[in-house]
Amino acid sequence: MGWCLEHGLGLITVVPRPCAVRQAREVWGQPQPVLPLLGEKPGRTQAAAPRRWHGQSVLRPGEVADSDGRVAPEELRFVVVHASQLAPQQAQSSAAAQAQEAETVMAHVQHVPARGCACEAEAVAAIAAYEPRRPGQRGRRPQSWRYHAVRYRVVADTRRTRQPRRGRPAQTDPPPLESGSRLVVAGAALANAEEDKGWTVLATTVSAEGCGDGEILQAYQDQTTTVDPGVRWLKHPAAIAPGWLEKPERMAAFAMLPVRGLLVYRVSQRQVRLYLRTHDRQMPGNKGLTASPTAAVVLALFAPVALVQLWIDAQEVAQISGVQPPHRLVCDALGLDASWYAVPLAQKTSRDVRSLSRGVATPTRVQNRT
Repeated sequence: MGWCLEHGLGLITVVPRPCAVRQAREVWGQPQPVLPLLGEKPGRTQAAAPRRWHGQSVLRPGEVADSDGRVAPEELRFVVVHASQLAPQQAQSSAAAQAQEAETVMAHVQHVPARGCACEAEAVAAIAAYEPRRPGQRGRRPQSWRYHAVRYRVVADTRRTRQPRRGRPAQTDPPPLESGSRLVVAGAALANAEEDKGWTVLATTVSAEGCGDGEILQAYQDQTTTVDPGVRWLKHPAAIAPGWLEKPERMAAFAMLPVRGLLVYRVSQRQVRLYLRTHDRQMPGNKGLTASPTAAVVLALFAPVALVQLWIDAQEVAQISGVQPPHRLVCDALGLDASWYAVPLAQKTSRDVRSLSRGVATPTRVQNRT
């Protein structure tokens, strides 16, 4: 945000849920009696209630860093939004996550008392290691309990120990015991109020004079159809393989390549859709003809197109296979020269065709021309 403020760029982004600034803004918005209506859309079905977004901007001081790393105080704008349709969805997902965490809590409650401590100081140190986090799994770092409150206490305990001397003890001798301490843990589910569901906090560098709260919300929602799908594709392991880089310059270059690739990916999709809609045309998609293909569909369409190069005696012959009208349609939409998929006429002779039919031609190289 500091970099965008420094260069005068308009940034609209959602504040992550674990951030304290978002939690504080949600607490501020819950007791508000009525928030202005920012947007309304019909329900996804005829029987569903309309979807409404209520919210309001708040200005709060904060610290941001510029491009040189200098931290300076700045008044930041946050748009606190409550969505009526998100409340039941988040309540349902929260209930499922709470039930899953309850199983982990029960296993933790049964595991902790099994650990004995020699003295009270060792038990207190064990509590400091456990509280307020649950142990990590599969090499992960410990995480905080989200839906449960887990409390520990130390109690005195006596347990059997080894015989002080060798040999079988007499039957009348009491079993050897030693005093120590052990941990007792109890877990309780936290209150899961419905009022704290459905909240979203947006941070923006755009002033209220330049853009209203409703326009900020609409601009953020429009990103779900333009930016988010491309970023979701970019996160796939097949898109970017893990790499080991040490120098900041190489890290920046590695980050720039996917960003530019994503830019070309999204611009090509936009241009093809715009051309098809303007000229009332369609092309093959995943489920029949479509006027709104994705960039992945467009790229997959060119997979069968190949350039086959052959040598007949001393003459080179090139043949293009798999070119169909939809491929030329994409070339026209993107402003590409379709002649790249054409073979010079001088190479298409009857002698070459007869030689191919006799089987004397030997293919030496096949190139995909996507």
